[in-house]
Amino acid sequence: MDWNFIFFLNSALLGVGLAMDAFSVSIVNALSEPDMKCGKRFLTAGVYAFFQFAMPMIGWLCVHTVAEKFTAFQKFIPWIALILLLYIGIKMIWESLRSDNQECKACKKNTCKDCASRKTSRLALGLLLLQGIATSIDALSVGFATAEYGLAMALVSSMIIAVVTFAICMAGLLIGRAAGKRLSDRAQIVGGCILIFIGIEIFVRGIFF
Repeated sequence: MDWNFIFFLNSALLGVGLAMDAFSVSIVNALSEPDMKCGKRFLTAGVYAFFQFAMPMIGWLCVHTVAEKFTAFQKFIPWIALILLLYIGIKMIWESLRSDNQECKACKKNTCKDCASRKTSRLALGLLLLQGIATSIDALSVGFATAEYGLAMALVSSMIIAVVTFAICMAGLLIGRAAGKRLSDRAQIVGGCILIFIGIEIFVRGIFF
C-alpha cells in the first residue's frame, strides 16, 4: 500500500463507519446531560476518539504477533459489546425510573420543578470509559484490514480514524443536547433504550454478518 489519496480516503471512510456507534452514544450522553459543559464534551469525544485509535492499532499488533489467538478471541467481541451496552442502558433506565419515584425532601413532591436538575444524569469517567470500549471493540477487526500496512501507515490510519470519530462525536453531542432539552426528564429512558438497541445491533452484526 502506497501513501496516496486512496489510502487517506479509505482511512477517513473507515473512520466514518467505525464512529457511528460512538456517534449514537454521544447523542445519548447529551440527551441525559443536556447542560454538559464544553470541556466535558471535548473530553467525551476525545475518549471515543482515543479508543477508536487504540483498537485498530491493538488489532494490527495482534495480527502481527498472536494472529491465531486473536482470531479465536474475535468471536467474543460481539458478546462483550452487547453485555457492556445492555448494562449501561438498563442502568440508565433504572436510575431514571427510581428518581421519578423519589420525593423531594424539601417539598415532599416527586414532580418538583426546582429539583429537576437532580434527575439529570452526570456522565462519570468510569462509565465513559466503558462506553468507549463497548463502541470501539469491534474496531479490533480493522487490524486484519490494515495488516498489509507498515507500522507508520497503521498509525496514520488510526489517527485519521480518531480525528473523524472526534468530529462526528462532537456533532452527536450537539444534536443530543438540543434534543435533551426538549425531552426533559424522559431523556434518560430514551437514551437507555438507544444503548440497548445499539448493543443488540452490534451483536447481530458481529454474529450473523
